[in-house]
Amino acid sequence: MKFSANLGFLWADRPLPEAIHAAHKAGFDAVECHWPYDTPAMDVARALGETGLLMLGLNTKRGDLAKGENGLSALPGREEDARAAIDQAITYARAINAQNIHVMAGFATGPLAAAVFVENLAYACDQAAPFGITILIEPLNRHDAPGYFLTTTDQAQEIIKSVGAANLKLMFDCYHVQRMQGDLSHRLAALLPLIGHIQFASVPDRGAPDHGEVNYTYIFALIADLGYSAPLGAEYKPALDTDATLGWLAAYRPKPR
Repeated sequence: MKFSANLGFLWADRPLPEAIHAAHKAGFDAVECHWPYDTPAMDVARALGETGLLMLGLNTKRGDLAKGENGLSALPGREEDARAAIDQAITYARAINAQNIHVMAGFATGPLAAAVFVENLAYACDQAAPFGITILIEPLNRHDAPGYFLTTTDQAQEIIKSVGAANLKLMFDCYHVQRMQGDLSHRLAALLPLIGHIQFASVPDRGAPDHGEVNYTYIFALIADLGYSAPLGAEYKPALDTDATLGWLAAYRPKPR
C-alpha cells in the first residue's frame, strides 16, 4: 500500500516545507494539503524536490473565514469569487506540480446552488484540463460540516454526470462517507470508476486509523484488490504529536530482510 500524508492535519504545527520533510522521514509516499497559499510556491516546490515526494492535491480557498465560509463554488452570486479561487488554485498547483484540486462547494442548498456548482465545476475542469490537473469534489458529513452543499456520494455522482468532464472525479473520504452513508465496501467498489482520490481516518473521532468502527486492515486490502494503486490520503487529526500516532503505518511498510 502507498500512503499520502495530509499536511492540513499531520505536522500542522510546522511550516509546510518542514512538514513535507517530516512526511518523507516518516516513510510516506506522497503528500497533500489544504490551503498552502500563505507559503510561497517556490518553497513548497523546493521541499518536494529535495524529498522526491509528489504533492497530490490542494483545496480552493474557503472564502471569508470571518463569516464562516467553507468554499464558494455553490454560492449563488459569488461566481466571480469562486472562479478567482479556482484560478488561484490552478496557478499554485502548476507551480508545485500538484495533480488534483478539490473545489470546495460551501454552505448552500437548493436547485440554484446546484446549478451554480455545476457551472463553476465546468469552468474549473475546462481551465485545468490543459495542464493535466484533475478537479475533485468531496462530500462532507453533516455532523462536521452542517449546511455544506455536498453531503453524499449519490449527490456527487449526479453532479459529475451533469458536468460531463473527463477530469472531474470524486474524492472518496472514508471518514465522511461512513458517517453519512456507511456501506464503505460496496460504495468503494461501485464508485471506483469515478474516484480520483481516497482519504481515511478513524470513525467517529477522526483519529489515526488504528481504532474505531471501521476495520481499515480490511478496507485497505479491499481497495488493493479493486486495483486502486494510488496513494491513500491519511487525513486524520492526531491526538498526540503526529510522529507518535504513526504506529499503523509500520504495518504497511516493507519488512527489513
